[in-house]
This record gives sequence, C-alpha cells and structure tokens, in this order.
Amino acid sequence: MLKKLLNHRLTSRIVFVRLSVTIPSDFDVGIQMKLLNDKKQFKKALELFYTYKEKNNQTLSSYIITQALKASAQIGDLQRSSTIHHLISSRIKDNSYILTSLIHLYMQCGDVTRAQLLFDSTSKKILQMYGAMMKGYIKNNMANKAIDLFNEIKDPDEIVTNLLFNACAELKTSEALSLTKKVSSQMPKLFYSNLRLLTSLLDALIKCGDVTHAQSLFDASTKKILPMYGAMMKGYINNNMANKGIDLFNKIQNPNDEIIIILLFNACAQLGTNEALNLTKKVSSQIPKSFHSNFHLLTSLLDALIQCGDCLNAEILFSKMKKSVIGYGNLMNGFLKSDNPAKVLSLFNQMKIDNIEPDLIIYFYIIKALSQIGDYSLAQSIVEKIPNYFLGKIGCIDRAKEIFEKIPEPNQIEYGSMINSYGLNGMSIQAVELYHQMSSEFMNESNYICVLNACSHSGLVD
Repeated sequence: MLKKLLNHRLTSRIVFVRLSVTIPSDFDVGIQMKLLNDKKQFKKALELFYTYKEKNNQTLSSYIITQALKASAQIGDLQRSSTIHHLISSRIKDNSYILTSLIHLYMQCGDVTRAQLLFDSTSKKILQMYGAMMKGYIKNNMANKAIDLFNEIKDPDEIVTNLLFNACAELKTSEALSLTKKVSSQMPKLFYSNLRLLTSLLDALIKCGDVTHAQSLFDASTKKILPMYGAMMKGYINNNMANKGIDLFNKIQNPNDEIIIILLFNACAQLGTNEALNLTKKVSSQIPKSFHSNFHLLTSLLDALIQCGDCLNAEILFSKMKKSVIGYGNLMNGFLKSDNPAKVLSLFNQMKIDNIEPDLIIYFYIIKALSQIGDYSLAQSIVEKIPNYFLGKIGCIDRAKEIFEKIPEPNQIEYGSMINSYGLNGMSIQAVELYHQMSSEFMNESNYICVLNACSHSGLVD
C-alpha cells in the first residue's frame, strides 16, 4: 500500500514538472521576451508573444504587453502595433505604463496624430508619458512641440530635462540657446552629476552657437566621459576649430572609441596639413582591427587622407573598402584637387563595373574632370545623360550648390549643369540669377536653352 502511495505521489510530481516545463508562465514568457529585446531580436520576441497569446486565453500580463510594444516600436511595424493596441484597448485607461509604451510605439512608427490622441485622452499623465511624447516629437522633427510640452511640466526630472536639451540642440536657434541656459541654471545641482544629461547640455550649447559656455562647463566638470569629449570635439569641428578638437583628443587617456576616432579623422580632414596627415596615419595604424569593419570610420579616414593630399594611400584604402557612392565621390574629389582628372574618369568606369549607380555629385565630378581635360563636347553629353530624378532631389541640389560655389572659376559646362539642376527643382529665379552671373563668353545657345527650360519647369514660359 505504501509503495503504491509513493508511486502515485511521484507520478503526480513528474506530471506537474512536465506541465511546468511545457506551459510557461506569464512571468517566464515576459522574461524571455525581455532577453530577446535586449539582444535586439525584436522579431523573435514578437513571435514568442503571438505564439503564447494563441495558446493562452487568459488576460496577458502588463509586463508581456509592454515587451511586445517595445519590440513593435523597434521594428516600426504599424500594422502589428494596431493589432496589439486592439488587444489591449480595454486596459489602456487603467495602466499608465502600457499607455506610455503605446505612445512611444506610435511615435516610433511616425504616427504622431494617434500618439497625440492617446496622450490627450488620459486625465492622469505621468512624467514617462511626457517623456515619450517629447522623444517622439524630436524623432519626428517637431522639436518646438517638445519644448511646448516641457513648459507644461511642473517638476521635470532628469530624463525630461535631457530631452529638452535634445530638442534645443535640434532647433539651433538663439531662442533655444536662451532656454537651454535658463533651464540649466534652474535645475537641481544633483542633475549635474548625471553625465548623460551633462553631455546633452554641452551638445545643446554647442549646436546653438555658444562654444565658450560649453567649454567652461566641460572644464568645470571633474568627471568626464567619452561622449562629453565627443560632443566638444564635434562642436569644435563644426565651428572650424579643428586644432582644438585635436588638442582635446590628445587629452583622452584611452581614445579607443569608434566615434572619437571618426571625429579625430574629421578634424584632420578639416586642417588638411602635413601634421594632420601624420596624425591620421599614426592613429589609423594603432586602432583595433575590429574598427576596420566600421564603414563610417573608414570613410572618415579616407576623407582625411584625401584632404591632407595623400591620394596614394587613400586609393589603397579604398581598394580594401566596401564600395559605395560616397567613397567613390571622396576619392574623385581628391584626384580633382590634385589635378588628376584621368583618375576620376577611371574611377567612373570602375563604378560601372561594380554596378554602383552614380548620384548627382558624381556627375558633377565627371563634368569637372572632363573640363580639366578640355573635352567640353563630352562634358556636355554627360550633362544631357544625368537622370532627372537625381536633379529633382533637394538634398542633391543643396550639395551640388555647395560644390559649385567652391569652384574658383566655373566653366560653361558647370554653369549649365547648375542652371539645369535649379530648373528641375522648380528654382527658376536662382537659375536666372546664376545665368546673369556668367561671363558673356559662356552665354551661348546651350546655356540659354538651359535657363529657358528652368523657367518652363516653373511655369514661367507659355
């Protein structure tokens, strides 16, 4: 009898153990989803969520829902977001944290209107909700709205204050600078021990044009982290103070950080001196091998070598890099500066072999190279082959204008290309103004047709 009883209890325990293994609890699933999210395996986290939901008819825990919303936000899947929203619609009003996660989700997916409706619909707003809204506004290029929301908060915490500085950094205006200074002077002293917040404050001051104040704040800080050095270096570079950026780099005890190294190469590229070239070579020879897989770092190194006049080593580096339009453009620009147009044309042919489609900037470099050679007829034929959809990109026209303005003495082909670009972007006034700036010897039939076409694109010609 005792033996039967023991066997029965043992069997019951085995069944219980098997059930506990095959039917995970809400807590276990939530933990697994968090681990997947932490590893940036967001799709797997969502797959686990939907699998568990199908097998479990009970109400899902807030923790699981929050993790599902987090995964959806990172993927930016609006359709899945709406599905999850529908599943939990009856619980939103009672759970501020789920509502905050949902607001963040819609902001990440670019649906600002729906996030705003959720925020406005709740009477009990917690700081995390304000933070989610502010972060979303900044992400969606609505920094002014983030600032307006900040002004509604009575007692902002460190996270919200950090977001305020991020918004001011986005605006880069004198008003944003005044607000940055006002808030930083009023915030508790304890906030200054938050180095992440301090980094955002430095970034806001620098981007709003007050490098002096930022430098004073940086110098006064007894504890400095690499992002603070990065913010200052970037500020110096953007304000044409590359030497100061390099001096700051030399003060870093262990500068083996990819962002810091990129900024160092950017500073060297801005200087374009022999000393900068030597420093570029020295640092590039000492960086860890793992950095060699960072495309942005290699592109910055390539640019530094080119700007410092070392096209030979730049070409060697380029041959080892993953090919891109940016890389080709940088190298072409370097060869143009060193009066080697033949190399530019050779690179253009190599682009075709590599099946890399040239952008508007590449076409401008080709035109410049052909002009240096003196082959104006071929240059004109290249202009005519530039696809209209390249010329129709505003970002490209801004970059093209920047390049054009750096040309000491533009020739007739370069004038015609720029006028044509203005026309296809509906910028007829700029096209006409540029036409009148040309030397009379360039006012030929070809460029006259370009300016007429520009006016036609804007509807100024019947």
